[in-house]
Amino acid sequence: MLVKKAAARETTVPRETGSTRVYTELRHDILRMVLPPSAPLDEVGLGKRFQLSRSPIREALVRLASEGLVVTLQNRSTIVAPLDFRSVPEFLDALDLLQRATHRSAAICRSQRDIEEIEATLAIFEKKAKLSFDTGDWLPMIEGNYDFHIRIAQAGRNQYFAGFYKRILEEGRRMLYFHSEFLFKSLGSTVERLNQHHREMVEAIRIQDANEAERLAHEHARQFKGDFLEYMERSITSKMAIAT
Repeated sequence: MLVKKAAARETTVPRETGSTRVYTELRHDILRMVLPPSAPLDEVGLGKRFQLSRSPIREALVRLASEGLVVTLQNRSTIVAPLDFRSVPEFLDALDLLQRATHRSAAICRSQRDIEEIEATLAIFEKKAKLSFDTGDWLPMIEGNYDFHIRIAQAGRNQYFAGFYKRILEEGRRMLYFHSEFLFKSLGSTVERLNQHHREMVEAIRIQDANEAERLAHEHARQFKGDFLEYMERSITSKMAIAT
């Protein structure tokens, strides 16, 4: 009996570890756009790539689907979640409204522990942002930005605001990666400018100035909206010039 239990443990641990490895690598590939939107994710091919059975591959895909990064089609095949750029204006409007609501709520409801943890996530973000700016790999900055804003939303004590905001931020991570290089190179943005925006938000939440927290959240979203729409306009113009 003991031998059988030990054998069971030995067979389950590699499967769980393998699933986590598949999830982590595919997630990075999707967020870095190595796997583009709508790219097929064949379980057999992934099994060969990772040298794993289909079970841990499926577990990883289910986990990615829960984050909105992959979708399963009616024929049961799986693809990287598409990006519909026609819906970008709606996405940006929703981001603005939810960011204002969550940050205002945080200023009203936050505890001292919330402030300490928000400041800790801000410090981590600043380190990741510098790393991204130095290396040109924008994923650490994007992940740090996500964690920072999610922690603020949690301080607002409204599960509905926080839940919808989380979904919006998850959808926005690939959009942010798309234009990050454009943002920092073409528009001359700096990490310090972004850090300053975040510090001002934290200060407004710390002193419980709800109006200022909402104003800064709106300004932050408006800046992202303007930068992203300019990125799209330049990208479309560039493609038209190449075509002619």
